[in-house]
Amino acid sequence: MDDSFCTAVEALDPSFRRLIAMAALKALPLPRGIPARGAPGVYLFSEGDQHLYVGRTNRLRERLLEHGRPSSRHDSAPFAFLLAREKTGRTIASYKKNGSRRDLEGDPQFADAFMAAKRRVRDMNIRFIEERDPLRQALLEIYVAVALRTPYNDFGTH
Repeated sequence: MDDSFCTAVEALDPSFRRLIAMAALKALPLPRGIPARGAPGVYLFSEGDQHLYVGRTNRLRERLLEHGRPSSRHDSAPFAFLLAREKTGRTIASYKKNGSRRDLEGDPQFADAFMAAKRRVRDMNIRFIEERDPLRQALLEIYVAVALRTPYNDFGTH
C-alpha cells in the first residue's frame, strides 16, 4: 500500500476516538464550542446511542444549521430528505421529472414528512471534530460511517 495513504489512514482512529469521546450536544440551537465560521470538519448526528448520519464540510457552523433549518431544501438538508423518503416510502431516486427531488418537495405529503424530518434533525445530538486537511476529512467521514454503521450513509452516487 502507498506510504502516504498509510500515513493518512493511521491518523483516522485517533480522530475517530476524539469524535466519539465528545459529549453529545443538541444540534440546534447551535451549542457553544462550535468552531468559528468557515471551520472545516466532520460531524455526527445521533439519537440516544444510535448513530445515524455522518457528514463532512468546510463550514461546520453553517452546515449544521442547514440540516435542520425549516427553509432548507433537499440539497442543503440531505439527511432530513433521506428521513422523509424513508417515512413516505419514496426511497428510490428518480432522475426523471416525476419523482425527482424537486417533484417530491412539491408533493404535500412528502413536504410534511420533510418538515417533520428537519424538526427531528434539530432535536438530535451532534458531535463534531475539526479537520482541515481535505483528504483526512474525506477518509474520516468514511471511517466513522463504516465503524459506526450509520444507516443513512450509503456513499452512492446521485
